[in-house]
Amino acid sequence: MSKLARLLLGSFPTASIGTYLATMAALATLPLLGFVVFLLLELERSQFQALRVSTAQDAQTISRSVERRLTDLTTTLSVIADAPELKQGNLEAFHNRIGGSLKDSSLYVILSTRDGQQVLNTRVAWGAPLRPVSNPASVRSAIASGRTELSGVFFGATSQRWVVNLTRPLPAGNLPGGAEAIILTQDAATLGDLTYRENLPPEWTAALIDAAGRIIVSSGPDNRPSGSNFDRDKLDLLFGANNSAVFYREAEQYLMGYARVADWPWHVVAWGPVASTKGSFVSIWRSLLIGSLVFLTLSLGVVLVAAHQLRASIRRIAGMAERIGKGEIVSPETTKIVEANQVAVALSNASFDRAEAEERVHFILQELVHRTKNILSLVQAMMRQLARSSDSVEAYHQAVSGRLAGLAGSIEALARQQWGGIPLAKLIDLHLQTVVGSTDRVEKLGPDILANANAVQNLGLALHELATNSMKYGALSVIEGRISVEWWIEDPDADQPMLHLAWSERYGPPVEKPTRRGFGSTVIERHASSAFGGKVTMDFDPAGLRWTLVAPLSAFMGTA
Repeated sequence: MSKLARLLLGSFPTASIGTYLATMAALATLPLLGFVVFLLLELERSQFQALRVSTAQDAQTISRSVERRLTDLTTTLSVIADAPELKQGNLEAFHNRIGGSLKDSSLYVILSTRDGQQVLNTRVAWGAPLRPVSNPASVRSAIASGRTELSGVFFGATSQRWVVNLTRPLPAGNLPGGAEAIILTQDAATLGDLTYRENLPPEWTAALIDAAGRIIVSSGPDNRPSGSNFDRDKLDLLFGANNSAVFYREAEQYLMGYARVADWPWHVVAWGPVASTKGSFVSIWRSLLIGSLVFLTLSLGVVLVAAHQLRASIRRIAGMAERIGKGEIVSPETTKIVEANQVAVALSNASFDRAEAEERVHFILQELVHRTKNILSLVQAMMRQLARSSDSVEAYHQAVSGRLAGLAGSIEALARQQWGGIPLAKLIDLHLQTVVGSTDRVEKLGPDILANANAVQNLGLALHELATNSMKYGALSVIEGRISVEWWIEDPDADQPMLHLAWSERYGPPVEKPTRRGFGSTVIERHASSAFGGKVTMDFDPAGLRWTLVAPLSAFMGTA
C-alpha cells in the first residue's frame, strides 16, 4: 500500500496552489454534473416509493373510518337485539319504537326466518305484506356461524336501492313468525362520506369494495356506480392486508393503494395517475440542473481568486514558522482567510507558550530539587531517631518501613492533587487505612479544610504515630475500642484564627503514662508543635489517650 501511495504521489507534478485548484475545479465539473443527475434520479425513485407508502397509508386511513362505522353499526345492532319488546315477542311495539328511533337515519331493521322470509321491516308500515329478503344466503350463513356477519352490496327488493346488511342470529323458536335473525340494513349511497379524499391528489379516486369484488360506493374522477364490478385485473393485485401496486392504463402509469377493513370482508382502494403528483418534481429537476451549471461556472472564477489569496496567506504563515524556529516570539499575521488567521494566532500563541514552557521547566526543576531536599532531610532525621530507639535491626526495619509507607501515601495523595493540598478528613482516612486497614472504628467531625503540602507531610507523620501507638497499646488494640478525631476553628473572624485538632481514644485498655520517650513521642509532641508553630498537649487519662494540637489555621491552609 505504501509503494502504491508513493507511486501515485510521484505522478503529480510540482505546481502552484492556483494550478492545482483550477485543475480540481475543472475535473470536478463532469463528475459533479453526473452526481447531480444521479441524485435527481434517486430523488425521483425515493419520491415514488414515498408516494406508494403514502397511498397505502391513505387507504388504511379510510379503512379505519369504515371500521369505526361498522363497529358503531355492530353496537347499534346489539342494542336493538336486546330490546325488551323483542324479548317479550311484541313485534308491533318493537316496530314502532325502533322505527321511530331510526327514522332520521339511513338505517332500517329487518327480522327474518332461516329461509329468508321477512317477519318485520321498519322500512314499511306495520302489517304491510313482506316479501323474502334479497340475500337469503347471508341470513343462513349468520345463523350457521352463530355470529354477526356483514354482507356485500346488493339491490334491495323492498328499498329498490343498493344496500348492505349486518346480520345477527337470534334464539330459534322464541319469536312470533319463526324469526331467527335480526338485520340492520343501510343504503350503500350513505357510506359515500367514508371514502375520505382530502389527503389524495385531485385526480385520484377512492372506492369501497365487498368480498365479491363489487363496488359498494366510490368517489372521485373515476367514480363507479354501486353494485358494479371492480376491474378484475386490479383485484388480482390486492395481496396482503395493506399495500400498494402499480398498473398501466393507455400507456400511463397508475398507482393503487389498498387496505382491508380490519376483520370485515371489505377492502378500501385508492388509485390515480402517478403523473398528477410529479408536476413539482419536474420543475425541481430543471432548476437543479440550471443551478448546477451556473454554480460550476462561477466556481471556476472564484477558485482563481481564492488560489491567489491562499498562496499569499501560506507564504506569510510560513515566514512566521521560520521565525518561531529561531526562538523568536512573533505576533500574528493578518490575511483575508479566516482559517489562515486562526493558524497565525495559533503560531503566535505557540511562540509565547514555548517561552513560558521553558521558564516553567526551569521553575519545576528548582521546585523538584527543593521538595526532594526537604523529603530527604525529613527521612534522614526520621531514620536517625528510629536508629536510636530501635533495639534490633528487624525492629528498625519495621519502624522505618511503616513510616516510609505513611510518608509515601501522603506524597502520592499530594501528587494526585498536583501538590495543591488534600482535605483534612481524607488525610486522616489515608493514614488510618495505612496502619489499621479500615476506618470503621474511627469517628471524624469537623469543617472542610484543605491542608497544604507541608501540613499533609507533617500532620501525616503525627497521625501515623498516633495510629501505630493505638494499634499496639491503645483503643485499636481491642475490638471494642474506638477513636474520635475532631477539629474546629476558634474565632474564625479573628486576624489569626486558631485550629484545634483533638485525637481521643475510648473503650481501650487502661492508659499508663510511658516511662521512656521514643521516636513516636518526639513526632507527636515536639515535631508536631514546631512544624505548625503551635502547642501540643498529651493527656494520659486511664479511660483513653487524648492528644490535642492548637496551631494557627494559616499553618494548615496557607501557601506551602
